[in-house]
Amino acid sequence: MYKLTEEGRKYLEDGLPEIKLMLFLKKPAPLEQAKKTIKNFGIALMWAKKLGWVKIEKGMLVPLERPKTSKTQEALKNFSEGKANENEINLLLERKLIEKEGAVLKKAKALKGKTISTLTPELIKTGLWREVKLKPYNIEAKGKTIYPGKRHPYARFLWAVRRKLIDMGFKEMTGPLIELEFWNFDALFQAQNHPSRDWTQTYTLKHPKKGTLPDKRLVDRVRKAHENGWTTGSTGWGYKWDAEKAKQLMPRAHTTACSARKLAEGVETPGKYFSLSRCYRPDVIDATHGVEFNQMEGIVIDESLGFKEMLGLLKMFAIEIAGAEKVRFYPDYYPFTEPSVQLSAKHPELGWVEFAGAGIFREELTRPLGVEIPVIAWGFGIDRLAMYKLGIRDIRYLFSQDLEWLRKQPLFMW
Repeated sequence: MYKLTEEGRKYLEDGLPEIKLMLFLKKPAPLEQAKKTIKNFGIALMWAKKLGWVKIEKGMLVPLERPKTSKTQEALKNFSEGKANENEINLLLERKLIEKEGAVLKKAKALKGKTISTLTPELIKTGLWREVKLKPYNIEAKGKTIYPGKRHPYARFLWAVRRKLIDMGFKEMTGPLIELEFWNFDALFQAQNHPSRDWTQTYTLKHPKKGTLPDKRLVDRVRKAHENGWTTGSTGWGYKWDAEKAKQLMPRAHTTACSARKLAEGVETPGKYFSLSRCYRPDVIDATHGVEFNQMEGIVIDESLGFKEMLGLLKMFAIEIAGAEKVRFYPDYYPFTEPSVQLSAKHPELGWVEFAGAGIFREELTRPLGVEIPVIAWGFGIDRLAMYKLGIRDIRYLFSQDLEWLRKQPLFMW
């Protein structure tokens, strides 16, 4: 006695794959197209070629014969009606479209009394699973470790910081990566002869070397602030300002350039803005320094702001974002802020690490850009914050391709 296999039942109901292929091939067709169209294409092609119905020529599937019937299809039909002869039975056995009625039971009985680790469909169907011994399952055994796809931990950290700042009510500001010296230095009231503008401290572009300055009235106010302080009560830097130097192009050295652009563009009062962007400076590469880095720039504009409020905000960032336990402030100097301060936090292995420079923007910066009220500003070395959060001691590891380390990093940080 025989019975249809699962494949045999499917072909009896839906038709043989090779028949479906020949119905599709009204004319020569691309092999890839047929592969996408015909289910079980590999089986269909094998039998169609074996029967001499098709050939492959230059990536095309070419029909050779239009079969009026299929012996296998007829055999399936006859078998289902109980009329199959011996030849048809053998044909169906060859294609494993039928099997002996007792084959399943025999296969299941062979396992009777044995210890098995996997239940088979045969054991379940016949009920013989009750008569086998199931191997004990060790629930404490470690299973196969699965490493799901996930973002690089540093990229996740940057997005988490951005999300926190937005949740705190900050709006993101942006600027070009290749910047004019005007926005990177001059608009920030940084003198054109300042050492930080030397080739050893900043990169410059070889081609093109220069860009176009913004609105002439804005440029004129910045020029006067440099030369004589304009209307701020300051004496300025006391030199003749050079527009050609301000036109020079450079990779952005700090995100404070984004703050200058935003202030000139116009800001809300009160207002809170941030930028989280890549910057470039020549430096000696070591565990805490790189020649390219991300910086988190922030400005807050409000008539009631003072130095004390700025210190509280900086401390909150170091604790909330980096998880630092100890922070301290040092007096510092920046050409565009007064008073100025440096924020440091204690790393468990590296000790005290400088995190940020901050201060209140000088009037020589804000008034030429059209702002008449206090603006507190800071620039965080966000890469060093990431070192805290990711538990690493070498800043170069932020760009690591060490798969073992990357796999062990958690999916969530906060």
